[in-house]
Amino acid sequence: MAVSQQQLFCNPKIPFTGSLLGGLQEGKSIVVLGRILPKAGRFHVNLQCGSHSNADVALHFNPRYDGVATVVLNTFQNCSWNSEERKSDSFLLHDQPFILQILVTKETYKISVNGKHFMDYIHRIPFTKVDTITVDQMVELDFIAYQNPVVVPYKAVINGGLQPGKDIVIYGLPNLDSKMVVFNLRHRYGIALHHKSLFEENVVVRNTFENGTWGAEEKCGAVPFKKDQLFQVTISCNKEQFTVFVNGQQAHTYKHRFTKLEDIDVFEFYGDIQLFFVKT
Repeated sequence: MAVSQQQLFCNPKIPFTGSLLGGLQEGKSIVVLGRILPKAGRFHVNLQCGSHSNADVALHFNPRYDGVATVVLNTFQNCSWNSEERKSDSFLLHDQPFILQILVTKETYKISVNGKHFMDYIHRIPFTKVDTITVDQMVELDFIAYQNPVVVPYKAVINGGLQPGKDIVIYGLPNLDSKMVVFNLRHRYGIALHHKSLFEENVVVRNTFENGTWGAEEKCGAVPFKKDQLFQVTISCNKEQFTVFVNGQQAHTYKHRFTKLEDIDVFEFYGDIQLFFVKT
């Protein structure tokens, strides 16, 4: 299933305030990708009922580093803070990228960090009143997305097909027991690019499927992914080839065998992985 009704804030500046279109809805998630600054004392992510300075805050997510790393969670209502909930086993480390995911359920916010469940926070204010997200203090952000959860296997339509200059961006995390990570760029007649990373063999296979037949494989060693570590994949298309970048480093190139780029209109991703965000 593809992500629908996706809202994206790219490289937002801190302090950040953004409206959540349609307000919070059950079953949707907020995904925050960023990096904690090296000397950060704390930062926070708030889900608010409005953007004014005294707005009620349904969820205050506040990692602190002045002593033992602790995350403080709370609700601000009627101009006063409620009782805090604290958890000291924070996965959020200085000068490291992180993905914070907040899934809205009927009873709670289900909070995960870097693909691992962190805690549930029971609603103290109805989530239907929340329409704003704010982020402030010692953090820098790559993006904030408000979306339906991304499920694996993943398939999405590439509107208008591929063309030179088009990039596809994926954020995810291979499971500890992951055996492979696979993505395909498809057209109605076959697969223009099949890219398969096999962990046990430590090999990456690229190929094209056309007229019911696989072509000659291109193989190389050194899988560019690490188990249980966040990755960013960018698939860049130009006139001659696809270039695959992993975590900002060029991993592979693949010369076009199928050259009608505009006919490549489906992107697939599957394997033993968690996906957090895909931009096609």
